[in-house]
This record gives sequence, C-alpha cells and structure tokens, in this order.
Amino acid sequence: MKTPARLIPLVEDGLIDEVLRPLMNGKEAAVYVVRSGDDIRCAKVYKDMDKRSFKKASLYREGRKTGNSRRSRAMEKGSKFGREQAEEAWQNAEVDALYRLAAAGVRVPEPYGCFDGVLLMELVTLPDGEVAPRLNDVTLDAEQARKDHATLMESVKRMLCVGLVHGDLSEFNVLVDEHGPVIIDLPQAVDAAANNNAFFMLNRDVNNITQYYGQFAPELLETRFSPEMWSLYKEGKLEMDTVLTGEFFEPDTPADIDSVMADIQAVLSEERDRIARANAEDFEDF
Repeated sequence: MKTPARLIPLVEDGLIDEVLRPLMNGKEAAVYVVRSGDDIRCAKVYKDMDKRSFKKASLYREGRKTGNSRRSRAMEKGSKFGREQAEEAWQNAEVDALYRLAAAGVRVPEPYGCFDGVLLMELVTLPDGEVAPRLNDVTLDAEQARKDHATLMESVKRMLCVGLVHGDLSEFNVLVDEHGPVIIDLPQAVDAAANNNAFFMLNRDVNNITQYYGQFAPELLETRFSPEMWSLYKEGKLEMDTVLTGEFFEPDTPADIDSVMADIQAVLSEERDRIARANAEDFEDF
C-alpha cells in the first residue's frame, strides 16, 4: 500500500521497512501494520489536536509532570508553544506508561519508541498470526471470565502501585490473545497522586471491566475492587504482592447524598460518552 505521509520519516530513518495495511482508524489515532526487518509491528499515528475528539482532555492532563517550569507555564497559558508542548506530552504519555507498566508486570504491547507523533509498538496477535481481538468481541464461559477478570484486577492494582490509572479502561481497550488480556490505549493515563479525578477514573475503569465480565459470571458484579484498592493506596499499604479480596465496607459515617448523586450523574454521563465514542470508531480489519 502507499505509505502514509506521517510514516514516511520512519521509513527514511529505517525504523519501518514497509507499511503492510491499515488496522484501525479511530477518533484519536490511526493504526497501521508495518514490517521492521523480520518483525511485524504496529504504528499508531496520533491525530492532530484539532482533529481529535477526546472529551475533557484537561481532566486527564491534570497533575502531569513536565520537568520544565517554562514548558509548564506555556501549557497553562495555552500559547502556541504551550499547545505544541501539550501535544508532545500527550503523545509521549502513552509510551512512558507502556514502559512503566511493562516493568511492573502488566501485560501491555511492548513499545519501541515514539517518533514525531508515531508510536511504534508490538502487534498483539494470536498463534496463527491474526491480530488479537478486542475483549468486546470475545465470548467467555464463567470460569474464563472469572480468571480474566482477576487478571485485569491484578493489572489495575499494579498500575496503581506505580502511580497510574488508565482512565479509559473498558472492553474496547483490552485485547485478548492466547495468554489472556492485554491492556492498550494509554495516552490519557493519569497520575494517581496528582490528579483530583483519579479515584473517579479508577472506579469507572474497574466498573467497566466488571460489568463486562459480569455478563458471564454474575457474581463478579458484587465485588468492590476499586474502593478496596484506593483505600489501601491512600494509606500507603498497596503493594505489588497485596492480595485483593474484592470486598470493601464503608466507614460508619453519614452519607453525603448530594455528593453521591453528583457522582452517579457524572458516571452516567461518562458512560454515555464512552459508548458513543466506541460506537463511532471505525475499525477496519483486513
């Protein structure tokens, strides 16, 4: 196929030898299957900021460290330089998260670097070489659902241990290969300690995954992994070897009804946005 313009510099630099076919064209990025030497990989081409439609992106960027005060000030002011820096930070966030999570034992695609807005990474496949399906396209029996749900709860826990929350985790952002779930799509990952929305996003991530697996193993719907994780995290007691139970009991304090209702409305609104975004994406498999 004709090499897309954004991939030509990677071909010229020898990072890619051939673009084989498009894999997915979504609202945030287009993904291509490419050949690098003897390896088949994928290249994720991030769309320009004005062409993306990730809603409430500022909520996800809150608390991200840039390591440069001038850069931070420019991003806050929204100057041309600041917008360029924010765009670069958004693109680099995913590759940084992938390296950190892989080191923490979380199953994610292996990254090979981000080059001018193109993330080169492992193509997750089945034994026959076909691209691994999304969780949304997989039907499970109850035993497998319980096993894979436990795997993802362990992954979410490990993410939190290294200070990250996925922020957009759902059945649309998990691939399933012969070894189980693989978490993908992390440009919006948030800093758990610095982002005021971190628990809301963690809770939504866990609920999305639990609701999906709960179709096949209904008892999973009674679990409460997100408040259990968050409570341990806040107390500094969440460790890589912490064994989660899925149980959590609220402290015996009066309920803030207004706050609870506001949270419920926020969750419903975010869920509608998530479903609309997933339905609007155009996945092209060849």
